[in-house]
Amino acid sequence: MAVQGSQRRLLGSLNSTPTAIPQLGLAANQTGARCLEVSISDGLFLSLGLVSLVENALVVATIAKNRNLHSPMYCFICCLALSDLLVSGSNVLEMAVILLLEAGALVARAAVLQQLDNVIDVITCSSMLSSLCFLGAIAVDRYISIFYALRYHSIVTLPRARRAVAAIWVASVVFSTLFIAYYDHVAVLLCLVVFFLAMLVLMAVLYVHMLARACQHAQGIARLHKRQRPVHQGFGLKGAVTLTILLGIFFLCWGPFFLHLTLIVLCPEHPTCGCIFKNFNLFLALIICNAIIDPLIYAFHSQELRRTLKEVLTCSW
Repeated sequence: MAVQGSQRRLLGSLNSTPTAIPQLGLAANQTGARCLEVSISDGLFLSLGLVSLVENALVVATIAKNRNLHSPMYCFICCLALSDLLVSGSNVLEMAVILLLEAGALVARAAVLQQLDNVIDVITCSSMLSSLCFLGAIAVDRYISIFYALRYHSIVTLPRARRAVAAIWVASVVFSTLFIAYYDHVAVLLCLVVFFLAMLVLMAVLYVHMLARACQHAQGIARLHKRQRPVHQGFGLKGAVTLTILLGIFFLCWGPFFLHLTLIVLCPEHPTCGCIFKNFNLFLALIICNAIIDPLIYAFHSQELRRTLKEVLTCSW
Protein backbone atom coordinates (compact mmCIF):
# COMPACT_ATOMS: atom_id res chain seq x y z
CA MET A 1 0.00 0.00 0.00
CA ALA A 2 1.54 3.27 -1.05
CA VAL A 3 2.26 5.66 1.77
CA GLN A 4 3.25 8.72 -0.25
CA GLY A 5 0.48 11.26 0.26
CA SER A 6 -2.83 9.50 -0.18
CA GLN A 7 -1.81 7.74 -3.36
CA ARG A 8 -3.50 4.39 -3.88
CA ARG A 9 -1.96 1.36 -5.47
CA LEU A 10 -5.44 0.49 -6.62
CA LEU A 11 -4.88 -0.17 -10.28
CA GLY A 12 -1.19 -0.34 -9.61
CA SER A 13 1.00 2.52 -10.69
CA LEU A 14 -1.59 4.18 -12.89
CA ASN A 15 -0.90 7.41 -11.10
CA SER A 16 1.64 8.65 -8.61
CA THR A 17 0.09 12.00 -7.81
CA PRO A 18 -0.07 12.83 -4.10
CA THR A 19 -3.10 14.69 -2.87
CA ALA A 20 -3.13 18.10 -1.31
CA ILE A 21 -5.52 20.70 0.01
CA PRO A 22 -8.68 20.92 -2.15
CA GLN A 23 -7.96 23.47 -4.84
CA LEU A 24 -8.40 24.09 -8.52
CA GLY A 25 -5.21 25.43 -10.00
CA LEU A 26 -2.31 25.03 -12.37
CA ALA A 27 0.41 22.54 -11.57
CA ALA A 28 3.57 21.80 -13.50
CA ASN A 29 4.01 18.33 -14.95
CA GLN A 30 7.30 16.60 -15.52
CA THR A 31 7.90 18.44 -18.80
CA GLY A 32 7.41 21.87 -17.25
CA ALA A 33 4.04 22.46 -18.90
CA ARG A 34 1.19 23.92 -16.88
CA CYS A 35 -1.59 21.51 -15.93
CA LEU A 36 -5.07 22.02 -14.59
CA GLU A 37 -5.21 19.89 -11.46
CA VAL A 38 -8.03 19.35 -8.99
CA SER A 39 -6.63 17.99 -5.75
CA ILE A 40 -8.78 16.07 -3.27
CA SER A 41 -7.80 16.26 0.38
CA ASP A 42 -7.67 13.17 2.55
CA GLY A 43 -10.47 14.55 4.71
CA LEU A 44 -12.81 15.16 1.78
CA PHE A 45 -12.11 11.75 0.30
CA LEU A 46 -12.69 10.07 3.65
CA SER A 47 -15.91 12.03 4.21
CA LEU A 48 -17.34 11.03 0.84
CA GLY A 49 -16.49 7.41 1.54
CA LEU A 50 -18.16 7.44 4.94
CA VAL A 51 -21.34 9.07 3.58
CA SER A 52 -21.55 6.46 0.83
CA LEU A 53 -20.79 3.68 3.29
CA VAL A 54 -23.61 4.67 5.66
CA GLU A 55 -26.12 5.39 2.90
CA ASN A 56 -25.64 2.10 1.08
CA ALA A 57 -25.56 0.15 4.35
CA LEU A 58 -29.00 1.58 5.10
CA VAL A 59 -30.28 0.43 1.70
CA VAL A 60 -29.00 -3.10 2.27
CA ALA A 61 -30.44 -3.23 5.79
CA THR A 62 -33.79 -1.85 4.61
CA ILE A 63 -34.20 -4.39 1.81
CA ALA A 64 -33.10 -7.21 4.11
CA LYS A 65 -35.66 -6.20 6.74
CA ASN A 66 -38.75 -6.00 4.53
CA ARG A 67 -39.78 -9.33 2.98
CA ASN A 68 -41.99 -7.46 0.52
CA LEU A 69 -38.78 -6.16 -1.04
CA HIS A 70 -37.36 -9.65 -1.58
CA SER A 71 -38.04 -9.59 -5.32
CA PRO A 72 -35.65 -9.85 -8.30
CA MET A 73 -35.70 -6.09 -8.89
CA TYR A 74 -34.80 -5.26 -5.30
CA CYS A 75 -32.30 -8.10 -5.28
CA PHE A 76 -30.34 -6.26 -8.00
CA ILE A 77 -30.78 -2.93 -6.21
CA CYS A 78 -29.55 -4.47 -2.95
CA CYS A 79 -26.50 -5.94 -4.69
CA LEU A 80 -25.80 -2.58 -6.34
CA ALA A 81 -25.88 -0.98 -2.89
CA LEU A 82 -23.62 -3.72 -1.52
CA SER A 83 -21.16 -3.16 -4.38
CA ASP A 84 -21.14 0.59 -3.77
CA LEU A 85 -20.74 -0.08 -0.06
CA LEU A 86 -17.64 -2.20 -0.74
CA VAL A 87 -16.22 0.42 -3.11
CA SER A 88 -16.55 3.08 -0.43
CA GLY A 89 -15.59 0.81 2.46
CA SER A 90 -12.39 -0.44 0.83
CA ASN A 91 -11.32 3.11 -0.03
CA VAL A 92 -12.10 4.30 3.50
CA LEU A 93 -10.10 1.40 4.94
CA GLU A 94 -7.15 2.09 2.68
CA MET A 95 -7.24 5.79 3.46
CA ALA A 96 -7.41 5.07 7.20
CA VAL A 97 -4.40 2.72 7.03
CA ILE A 98 -2.46 5.30 5.00
CA LEU A 99 -3.19 8.06 7.52
CA LEU A 100 -2.25 5.80 10.44
CA LEU A 101 1.01 4.89 8.75
CA GLU A 102 1.82 8.52 8.03
CA ALA A 103 1.05 9.46 11.65
CA GLY A 104 3.23 6.64 12.95
CA ALA A 105 0.29 5.12 14.83
CA LEU A 106 0.49 1.90 12.83
CA VAL A 107 3.62 -0.15 12.30
CA ALA A 108 3.64 -3.17 10.02
CA ARG A 109 6.10 -5.11 7.95
CA ALA A 110 6.33 -4.34 4.24
CA ALA A 111 5.23 -7.86 3.32
CA VAL A 112 2.09 -7.53 5.47
CA LEU A 113 1.26 -4.16 3.96
CA GLN A 114 1.74 -5.55 0.47
CA GLN A 115 -0.68 -8.40 1.14
CA LEU A 116 -3.21 -6.05 2.72
CA ASP A 117 -2.87 -3.71 -0.25
CA ASN A 118 -3.50 -6.56 -2.69
CA VAL A 119 -6.61 -7.67 -0.79
CA ILE A 120 -8.02 -4.13 -0.65
CA ASP A 121 -7.30 -3.59 -4.34
CA VAL A 122 -9.07 -6.81 -5.31
CA ILE A 123 -12.09 -5.89 -3.18
CA THR A 124 -12.20 -2.38 -4.63
CA CYS A 125 -11.77 -3.48 -8.22
CA SER A 126 -14.25 -6.36 -7.98
CA SER A 127 -16.88 -4.15 -6.32
CA MET A 128 -16.41 -1.53 -9.05
CA LEU A 129 -16.91 -4.16 -11.76
CA SER A 130 -19.93 -5.64 -9.98
CA SER A 131 -21.42 -2.17 -9.52
CA LEU A 132 -21.29 -1.61 -13.28
CA CYS A 133 -22.76 -5.06 -13.89
CA PHE A 134 -25.67 -4.48 -11.50
CA LEU A 135 -26.42 -1.13 -13.14
CA GLY A 136 -26.73 -3.07 -16.39
CA ALA A 137 -28.79 -5.80 -14.70
CA ILE A 138 -31.24 -3.21 -13.36
CA ALA A 139 -31.62 -1.75 -16.86
CA VAL A 140 -32.30 -5.23 -18.31
CA ASP A 141 -34.79 -5.98 -15.53
CA ARG A 142 -36.71 -2.76 -16.22
CA TYR A 143 -36.64 -3.43 -19.96
CA ILE A 144 -38.16 -6.89 -19.52
CA SER A 145 -40.80 -5.52 -17.13
CA ILE A 146 -41.94 -3.07 -19.82
CA PHE A 147 -41.65 -5.07 -23.05
CA TYR A 148 -42.57 -8.47 -21.61
CA ALA A 149 -44.89 -7.34 -18.82
CA LEU A 150 -47.22 -10.36 -19.01
CA ARG A 151 -44.33 -12.83 -18.92
CA TYR A 152 -42.07 -10.84 -16.57
CA HIS A 153 -42.65 -12.99 -13.47
CA SER A 154 -41.98 -16.17 -15.42
CA ILE A 155 -38.85 -14.75 -17.07
CA VAL A 156 -37.28 -12.91 -14.14
CA THR A 157 -37.70 -15.30 -11.22
CA LEU A 158 -35.96 -15.00 -7.87
CA PRO A 159 -33.83 -18.16 -8.41
CA ARG A 160 -32.67 -16.82 -11.78
CA ALA A 161 -31.92 -13.45 -10.25
CA ARG A 162 -29.85 -15.13 -7.52
CA ARG A 163 -27.93 -17.14 -10.11
CA ALA A 164 -27.25 -13.96 -12.06
CA VAL A 165 -26.06 -12.24 -8.88
CA ALA A 166 -23.74 -15.14 -8.05
CA ALA A 167 -22.34 -15.16 -11.59
CA ILE A 168 -21.69 -11.41 -11.47
CA TRP A 169 -19.86 -11.63 -8.14
CA VAL A 170 -17.73 -14.61 -9.19
CA ALA A 171 -16.83 -13.02 -12.53
CA SER A 172 -16.02 -9.70 -10.83
CA VAL A 173 -13.69 -11.30 -8.30
CA VAL A 174 -11.93 -13.43 -10.93
CA PHE A 175 -11.41 -10.60 -13.40
CA SER A 176 -10.39 -8.09 -10.74
CA THR A 177 -7.80 -10.56 -9.41
CA LEU A 178 -6.39 -10.95 -12.92
CA PHE A 179 -6.41 -7.21 -13.39
CA ILE A 180 -4.52 -6.51 -10.19
CA ALA A 181 -2.01 -9.21 -11.08
CA TYR A 182 -1.51 -7.95 -14.66
CA TYR A 183 -2.35 -4.26 -14.32
CA ASP A 184 0.67 -3.27 -16.44
CA HIS A 185 -0.56 -5.18 -19.51
CA VAL A 186 -2.24 -3.13 -22.23
CA ALA A 187 -4.75 -5.90 -22.99
CA VAL A 188 -6.10 -5.77 -19.44
CA LEU A 189 -6.67 -2.02 -19.60
CA LEU A 190 -8.35 -2.31 -22.98
CA CYS A 191 -10.67 -5.01 -21.67
CA LEU A 192 -11.78 -2.73 -18.85
CA VAL A 193 -12.39 0.18 -21.22
CA VAL A 194 -14.38 -2.03 -23.60
CA PHE A 195 -16.40 -3.35 -20.67
CA PHE A 196 -17.30 0.19 -19.59
CA LEU A 197 -18.29 1.18 -23.13
CA ALA A 198 -20.40 -1.98 -23.44
CA MET A 199 -22.27 -1.13 -20.22
CA LEU A 200 -22.78 2.44 -21.38
CA VAL A 201 -24.15 1.35 -24.76
CA LEU A 202 -26.34 -1.32 -23.15
CA MET A 203 -27.90 1.13 -20.73
CA ALA A 204 -28.34 3.82 -23.37
CA VAL A 205 -30.02 1.48 -25.86
CA LEU A 206 -32.34 -0.08 -23.29
CA TYR A 207 -33.40 3.18 -21.63
CA VAL A 208 -33.90 4.99 -24.95
CA HIS A 209 -36.03 2.09 -26.18
CA MET A 210 -38.04 2.17 -22.93
CA LEU A 211 -38.52 5.93 -23.29
CA ALA A 212 -39.74 5.50 -26.88
CA ARG A 213 -42.23 2.84 -25.80
CA ALA A 214 -43.46 5.00 -22.92
CA CYS A 215 -43.95 7.95 -25.27
CA GLN A 216 -45.93 5.76 -27.66
CA HIS A 217 -48.09 4.59 -24.79
CA ALA A 218 -48.68 8.16 -23.64
CA GLN A 219 -49.51 9.16 -27.19
CA GLY A 220 -52.10 6.41 -27.43
CA ILE A 221 -53.73 7.51 -24.20
CA ALA A 222 -53.70 11.11 -25.37
CA ARG A 223 -55.47 10.16 -28.59
CA LEU A 224 -58.21 8.50 -26.60
CA HIS A 225 -58.71 11.71 -24.69
CA LYS A 226 -58.39 13.84 -27.85
CA ARG A 227 -55.48 15.89 -26.49
CA GLN A 228 -52.52 14.33 -28.17
CA ARG A 229 -49.97 17.16 -28.33
CA PRO A 230 -49.91 18.46 -24.72
CA VAL A 231 -49.71 15.05 -23.05
CA HIS A 232 -47.30 13.53 -25.54
CA GLN A 233 -44.89 16.46 -25.58
CA GLY A 234 -44.97 16.91 -21.81
CA PHE A 235 -44.37 13.24 -21.11
CA GLY A 236 -41.66 13.00 -23.77
CA LEU A 237 -39.83 16.03 -22.36
CA LYS A 238 -39.98 14.69 -18.80
CA GLY A 239 -38.78 11.27 -19.92
CA ALA A 240 -35.95 12.78 -21.96
CA VAL A 241 -34.81 14.87 -18.98
CA THR A 242 -34.90 11.82 -16.69
CA LEU A 243 -32.95 9.74 -19.21
CA THR A 244 -30.39 12.49 -19.69
CA ILE A 245 -29.86 12.80 -15.94
CA LEU A 246 -29.54 9.02 -15.46
CA LEU A 247 -27.05 8.45 -18.27
CA GLY A 248 -25.32 11.78 -17.68
CA ILE A 249 -24.55 10.94 -14.05
CA PHE A 250 -23.31 7.49 -15.05
CA PHE A 251 -20.99 8.91 -17.72
CA LEU A 252 -19.82 11.86 -15.61
CA CYS A 253 -18.91 9.69 -12.62
CA TRP A 254 -17.41 6.70 -14.42
CA GLY A 255 -16.18 8.24 -17.68
CA PRO A 256 -13.10 10.12 -16.37
CA PHE A 257 -11.75 6.99 -14.68
CA PHE A 258 -11.97 4.94 -17.86
CA LEU A 259 -10.64 7.88 -19.90
CA HIS A 260 -7.63 7.68 -17.56
CA LEU A 261 -7.19 3.99 -18.42
CA THR A 262 -7.56 4.72 -22.14
CA LEU A 263 -4.92 7.43 -22.10
CA ILE A 264 -2.49 5.12 -20.31
CA VAL A 265 -2.71 2.90 -23.38
CA LEU A 266 -2.72 5.66 -26.01
CA CYS A 267 -0.33 8.30 -24.70
CA PRO A 268 1.40 7.33 -21.44
CA GLU A 269 4.30 9.77 -22.03
CA HIS A 270 2.47 12.70 -23.63
CA PRO A 271 2.53 15.92 -21.55
CA THR A 272 -1.21 16.55 -22.02
CA CYS A 273 -2.07 13.03 -20.90
CA GLY A 274 0.32 13.48 -17.98
CA CYS A 275 -1.78 16.45 -16.86
CA ILE A 276 -4.90 14.29 -16.88
CA PHE A 277 -3.12 11.56 -14.91
CA LYS A 278 -2.56 14.08 -12.12
CA ASN A 279 -6.32 14.08 -11.42
CA PHE A 280 -6.55 10.36 -10.71
CA ASN A 281 -7.73 10.87 -7.13
CA LEU A 282 -10.50 13.13 -8.44
CA PHE A 283 -11.65 10.32 -10.73
CA LEU A 284 -11.83 7.93 -7.78
CA ALA A 285 -13.78 10.53 -5.80
CA LEU A 286 -16.30 10.80 -8.67
CA ILE A 287 -16.88 7.04 -8.50
CA ILE A 288 -17.59 7.34 -4.79
CA CYS A 289 -19.96 10.23 -5.56
CA ASN A 290 -21.77 7.86 -7.92
CA ALA A 291 -22.08 5.40 -5.03
CA ILE A 292 -23.77 8.21 -3.07
CA ILE A 293 -26.14 9.06 -5.94
CA ASP A 294 -27.12 5.48 -6.89
CA PRO A 295 -29.47 4.95 -3.88
CA LEU A 296 -31.24 8.22 -4.72
CA ILE A 297 -31.89 7.03 -8.27
CA TYR A 298 -32.60 3.34 -7.83
CA ALA A 299 -33.74 2.82 -4.23
CA PHE A 300 -35.20 5.78 -2.40
CA HIS A 301 -37.88 6.49 -5.02
CA SER A 302 -39.80 3.47 -3.68
CA GLN A 303 -42.42 4.37 -1.06
CA GLU A 304 -42.22 0.89 0.44
CA LEU A 305 -38.46 1.19 0.83
CA ARG A 306 -38.69 4.68 2.32
CA ARG A 307 -41.28 3.50 4.83
CA THR A 308 -39.06 0.59 5.88
CA LEU A 309 -36.05 2.90 6.02
CA LYS A 310 -37.85 5.02 8.62
CA GLU A 311 -38.38 1.87 10.68
CA VAL A 312 -34.71 0.99 10.37
CA LEU A 313 -33.64 4.49 11.44
CA THR A 314 -35.99 4.39 14.43
CA CYS A 315 -34.87 0.84 15.29
CA SER A 316 -38.43 -0.52 14.87
CA TRP A 317 -37.36 -4.11 14.21
